[in-house]
Amino acid sequence: MITYDKSIPLSQIAVGCTCRIVGLELDGILRRRIQDLGIIPGTAVECIRRGPSGDPTAYTIRGTTVALRKEDASLIHVHLI
Repeated sequence: MITYDKSIPLSQIAVGCTCRIVGLELDGILRRRIQDLGIIPGTAVECIRRGPSGDPTAYTIRGTTVALRKEDASLIHVHLI
C-alpha cells in the first residue's frame, strides 16, 4: 500500500469543500473508469451533495457532476485546498 502524507480519503471531505487529488488506490477496471471520468492526480474536486442516507456523494470534477459510492471514494486520496 502506498502512503500519501497528510492526505485524506475523498469520502471524508465535507459538502462545500474543495480538494485536489493526490493518488488512487484503485485497481483494474474501476481504476480505468475513474480515470476516464477525469479523476486523476492534480485534479480539483468539489463535494456538492450527499444522498439522504449519506451515500452516494456528488462531486464536481472539471465542470461535470459525478456521483461516487463511499466505498470507492475512500480509495481516492486528496489534500484540502
